[in-house]
Amino acid sequence: MIVTRTPLRIPLGGGGTDLPSYSSKYGGFVISAAIDKYTFITVNRRKLDRLIRASYSKTEIVDAVDKLQHPLIREALRLTGLDGGLEITSIGDIPGGSGAGSSASFTVGLLHALHALKREQVSQWRLAEEACRIELDVLKEPIGKHDQFITAIGGITCLDIDRTNHVSTFPAAVSEDALEQLDQSLLLFYTGIVRRTGEVLQAQNRAANESHPRVMDALHRIKEIGWEIKGALERGDLRRFGELMHTHWEVKKQLSGQVSGGQFDRWYELAKASGAIGGKLMGAGGGGFFVFYCENGAKPRVREAMAREGLMELRFHFDFEGSKVMVNF
Repeated sequence: MIVTRTPLRIPLGGGGTDLPSYSSKYGGFVISAAIDKYTFITVNRRKLDRLIRASYSKTEIVDAVDKLQHPLIREALRLTGLDGGLEITSIGDIPGGSGAGSSASFTVGLLHALHALKREQVSQWRLAEEACRIELDVLKEPIGKHDQFITAIGGITCLDIDRTNHVSTFPAAVSEDALEQLDQSLLLFYTGIVRRTGEVLQAQNRAANESHPRVMDALHRIKEIGWEIKGALERGDLRRFGELMHTHWEVKKQLSGQVSGGQFDRWYELAKASGAIGGKLMGAGGGGFFVFYCENGAKPRVREAMAREGLMELRFHFDFEGSKVMVNF
């Protein structure tokens, strides 16, 4: 039996510039943080038959890989060459569609478990690349490579994507004091609204492919903000980090009318009025989690304001291990 644990993530800056529709023209940059909320994958060999049993939000029992309905499980089995006699189960701390990178976390964790079942030791880098191959190249999802690399590697990590879509990763040089302050000052609140990731990103991709001036200007600025956020964190200037989060959110809303609006804007303004320095909806927007940067005195007010609105807080810390095998016997 193999059990893997793979973190989810909070994008801190530059999100959206990793999409090939932008990065293949201009290069992209994202800084992101893995958190201690996880996807757990269990893989076990069936002893008495060659069936594949896959349990996630539903259960499938099939006699061939090609019959699996879950595309990520099907393609992960194809990639690793495993074709039957398997029991696969997934459990997530956070629901899918929440903007926390759950799809990539699932794919990376599943690949890690399948390689471990074959007694293959693979690097976190390879896991990320294989997950990208499945999600981007095979399934043609309208996404970038950010989620796969941060969930595989963990930490507060920078991703520099060149015009060939090659990813270079390096840790942000954040001091222990700044890390502790950041850990204590970021608040996560679940809106209860499942986002339409594909729709939001497809709209952004169309605009980027057509070089829509408003969208391209916004993405250029978002990439700049990503580098500025890296600099603020490395200087230990956390207030500036919070201010840049606010700027990032204002620019991000220019990417598509589906990113925010209505209730989301009201919640954001309420958090700001309660003392949050900055924040944004995680991921593509349109639902999922709000993340806010709040200095100590403001945290109780922001928590109270969000609780009155029915938003549930999810408390967390950073993860610096990335995807790992927890059980192997």
